[in-house]
Amino acid sequence: MNKISVPVIKLLNGADLPLPDYATADSAGLDLMAAIDAPKSLAPGERALIPSGLAIALPGGYEAQVRPRSGLAYKNGITVLNSPGTIDADYRGEVGIILINHGDETFVIERGMRIAQLVITAVSQLIWDEVETLPETTRGEEGFGSTGVKSG
Repeated sequence: MNKISVPVIKLLNGADLPLPDYATADSAGLDLMAAIDAPKSLAPGERALIPSGLAIALPGGYEAQVRPRSGLAYKNGITVLNSPGTIDADYRGEVGIILINHGDETFVIERGMRIAQLVITAVSQLIWDEVETLPETTRGEEGFGSTGVKSG
């Protein structure tokens, strides 16, 4: 497994919270916690930007993706609105989590609650190669739904 060193600052609003860690040896994501002063109620259909209390400095060639936690999504309908949210290598501000409540009941976010996960991935930047035609494929220009929902 590839490991990289990422400088991190615990901001004032997250100073007392532990640094995120991997739940298991093979976990892809670290759980981000809510660094809020008071409980935040999220009504059905409501969204909010929740601070993490962390600022990071990713090395060039990497991004951090803020992703939903499957348990919150399944049990409560809570997800990351811009999933995955991208944190670029040159961003130095606080990591924020945009949550939305797709559930039927108000959900209360409390300080220290694990609300999202952070996954670090290598990225490539493209170089445009402007051409007159694209290589042919079996699918061609067939778009949304063209491969169906059943196999075979």
